[in-house]
Amino acid sequence: MNIIPRDQHNISRKNISDGALKVMARLRGSGHQAYLVGGAVRDLLLGGHPKDFDIATDATPETVHALFRNSRIIGRRFRIVHVRFGREIIEVTTFRGHHDNDLEPSSESGGNHSRQSASGLLLRDNVYGTLEEDAVRRDLTVNALYYDSGTFEVFDHVHGLKDLERRSICIIGEPAVRFTEDPVRMLRVLRFAAKLEFKIDTHTARAIPGCAHLLAEIPAARLFDEFLKLFLSGYAAATFDMLIRHKLMLYLFPDSYAEMLRHTVAHALVRAAMASTDQRIAQDKPVTPAFILAALLWPVVQREALRLQERGDPPPAAMHSAAQEAISEAARNISIPKRFSQPMREIWEFQLRLENRRGRKAAELVDHRRFRAAYDFLLLREQAGEDTGDLGSWWTEFQQLPMEQRLAQAAQEKGPGGGGRRSRRRSSNRA
Repeated sequence: MNIIPRDQHNISRKNISDGALKVMARLRGSGHQAYLVGGAVRDLLLGGHPKDFDIATDATPETVHALFRNSRIIGRRFRIVHVRFGREIIEVTTFRGHHDNDLEPSSESGGNHSRQSASGLLLRDNVYGTLEEDAVRRDLTVNALYYDSGTFEVFDHVHGLKDLERRSICIIGEPAVRFTEDPVRMLRVLRFAAKLEFKIDTHTARAIPGCAHLLAEIPAARLFDEFLKLFLSGYAAATFDMLIRHKLMLYLFPDSYAEMLRHTVAHALVRAAMASTDQRIAQDKPVTPAFILAALLWPVVQREALRLQERGDPPPAAMHSAAQEAISEAARNISIPKRFSQPMREIWEFQLRLENRRGRKAAELVDHRRFRAAYDFLLLREQAGEDTGDLGSWWTEFQQLPMEQRLAQAAQEKGPGGGGRRSRRRSSNRA
């Protein structure tokens, strides 16, 4: 173990939340070990200002819960405690130990047991241990650094500081074994490499192709949670590039991945949606998973809708059926809550409505609550190289007009086609 004293690192207590300091102090005052751990320590050492603070301790979840009235125990696979200070939540985990290989827990083991599937996937992991064991059980070396706010020391058991200096993402232990225990670790490797702009350790990267298929064992609901972390944390575009490079998109959105391989426009559209989302997050503007999901599935929806139209289905019916089919197929891999699937459908169906620039309906369309998201989606389609007949330019100018002028201009339109001066296009991600 490497212990780094106060004068050899740059972590200052003033950059740690009062809530985290209070939790560590009370745990220490009750005779327990307590350390700041994970991303907060990593980011503090990199000179950043973390927003989330996690604590690791030798106290059991029940003991932590008893010490803090403002807390609750959550989780099943591994129980943790959330301690709330106003709007801030401090996550407290008990040191994890080495799990056994029993497929079923012993009835005499109480809460301290693990459970694995026949393939090695960890189903439950409530095994408590020491600080040293906890460090080895974590996923990435750069996330396994511990800070003691009492002694001001940093503890490094797995060469995390060295990897920080090398700007390298390295899995702890044998990569294939760790990926088998939890395939989501592969997604975490790519996500943190994208977030930190680090390279992936060679040994870690080599294990991904042979373990990628294990992502099929992960419940769809959990993969949706990972989807949110991958694409709604401010570095979606870089993460998307990583997922494509390492072919993990195949196990998240297989149909979309196939379309992106076949058509550069499909790839460009999804990439543009990711970049747009990153830009909005950087500007502290609201974002929604529905917009990215709409972009990811649009190539599949568009292909199926065109097929149904060629069969004779009217465009609105074809679009409706294609949307339903695409969402159902995607849900086999990633759960899509209805609160997001409905806006996705509306964005897609609005693409047909935007083709019609005639009459009162076109004039009133601008005031529809879903217009802005559909308009932004149209601009992204054009940015990716789709030929829409320059609809984006027409709607860019049209939406600036007051209602009376909109009505007058829409009345003069002869059909869904036509032109308009190209103007500066704006992009947002509102839905």
